[in-house]
Amino acid sequence: MTGRKVRAMLKRSVVLFVVALVLASCARIPTAGPVGKSAEGSAGNVNAPVFLPAAPQPGATPENIIDYFYRAGTGYEGDYAVAREYLTQAASVSWKPDQRALVYREAKVVGTGVDNVYNYQLDVAYSVDVDGIATQMPEGTIENIPATLTQVDGEWRISAIPDGTAIPEETFKVIYGAYPIYFYDPSFTYAVPDVRWFIKNKTVKAMTSALLAGPAPYLRGAVVSAFPSGIKLARESVPVVSGAAQVDLTAKELTEASTEDRLRMQTQLSLTFRSQPDVVNVELHANQDLVRVEDNGSVLPPVRDKNVPVREIAVSGNELVRYENNRVSPLPDMQPVSSLGPRYPSESPVSQTVAFLNESRTTLYSMVPGQPARALTTRSTITHPSFSIHDWVWAAGPGATGGTEVVAYRPIGVAEGAAVPTVTLTPSWLAGRTVKELRISREGVRALVISEQNGKTKVQIAGIIRNADGTPRELTAPITLVASGDPDQGVWVNDTTVAVMKASAGSNVTPELLSLTSGQPQQLAPWPGLVWLSAGNGLEEIYGQSAEGIFQRLGNGWSPQLKGPIDPSFPG
Repeated sequence: MTGRKVRAMLKRSVVLFVVALVLASCARIPTAGPVGKSAEGSAGNVNAPVFLPAAPQPGATPENIIDYFYRAGTGYEGDYAVAREYLTQAASVSWKPDQRALVYREAKVVGTGVDNVYNYQLDVAYSVDVDGIATQMPEGTIENIPATLTQVDGEWRISAIPDGTAIPEETFKVIYGAYPIYFYDPSFTYAVPDVRWFIKNKTVKAMTSALLAGPAPYLRGAVVSAFPSGIKLARESVPVVSGAAQVDLTAKELTEASTEDRLRMQTQLSLTFRSQPDVVNVELHANQDLVRVEDNGSVLPPVRDKNVPVREIAVSGNELVRYENNRVSPLPDMQPVSSLGPRYPSESPVSQTVAFLNESRTTLYSMVPGQPARALTTRSTITHPSFSIHDWVWAAGPGATGGTEVVAYRPIGVAEGAAVPTVTLTPSWLAGRTVKELRISREGVRALVISEQNGKTKVQIAGIIRNADGTPRELTAPITLVASGDPDQGVWVNDTTVAVMKASAGSNVTPELLSLTSGQPQQLAPWPGLVWLSAGNGLEEIYGQSAEGIFQRLGNGWSPQLKGPIDPSFPG
């Protein structure tokens, strides 16, 4: 064997050994984040993956420098030290990677016609801001990131670049994770999840910062926080010592808070840190001094992921019935309604109040025990009614002038013949759209809205802002969930998941689960002729209805239940 061949074999062996080392060290990989920067000393998932990006190579072209700079954005450790090597000294100091993460399906570097100025052109799947709030984008959403380059000691470096990073979608799924931070409903009775996306490593500090910054825009005004406005972290870390997350806050706001509010702060943090295995309890500190949090029994822990009663209301024999344990029984204490042709009933989760439509979906009725049904509104078409825990029944339909209106009525406690309290809302984001479905979440703070325009539907979740007495006042600008098709029905499954489908009596229907904690729809097993959907508590309590009867989701299929009752619906 010649000396040249021996040297070649040795060189190849060294390369393979180095590659093996790199692959072994890359077994951890990051995904996600508020895009928030995590300070040293903050706890997080110790098994979170970590990328080891490549440093700039001698003689690299401007296009390669831009491309590899953004690839190096996956290496968040050391405050993105490798990515900063692609920048000039001034740009390295000023660049703030934690301000935004653009998650892309495809990316390429394109020229602009201006010397040394290029665009990093992305097909954006998500945008994640500094507080971890993710916005999903439909395929084909193009964004151009400008980059200006200059030569430093004969090598190209980036001298001007917007703040933030750009990450391939597949890498994002590995580095980032979806984590709910928790706020309260205005009565402090229920815990409401506000899902954020954070880098899996060192998430405790990122979660804390996001919690102190307040709820996502679609929940502002609909939820409350125990933390007063202006309170901040006293130091840029949240260490976890012997299982205790030490949250060091500015002293004035913390020490002036009431005993009840401090307990609610601690509870809010404990709920938020539930996903962190190394956090067992939470300590509040004021400028490093431990603050005692007393529980005098006056503050009850909030209910998380509120359950609905395990019964359904349905229509059978042209009357309202109770459907429970695969059996049908009369609805207690209610008068006959067969003359009204009842369809699509709903029942309050907190009282015996019910609501339903007529066959043509033009009149909404309500009924309470001991009184006959009363017509609440008549329109050209009305969505299926939905109750909140505040005993308001909600629906949507065209207004007198043709625009879309969301209406809510509170028939409980109203004498026969007396006026029912009514609220009419006209959200600007529903202008020109037809509402197909409106469902109130179990804790009463959010509304699932499916609306259509020009044959295309949107699945959205809005916050419900109420007056002090609980009267609905406004729907917030919503967030949008991405579905595979154009669903026209949807129901809440739990506090972060909805099930949706496009009903069709004559073809296979594939319901989907859309989750606030996942950017991708999860398809359930297809089933022929599904025309109705209901859901109780969790993924195993999803029901579909076709001409062949009612079916319950069972594993990857559907299990036949009862034939006869139609339009079953859990309370709410």
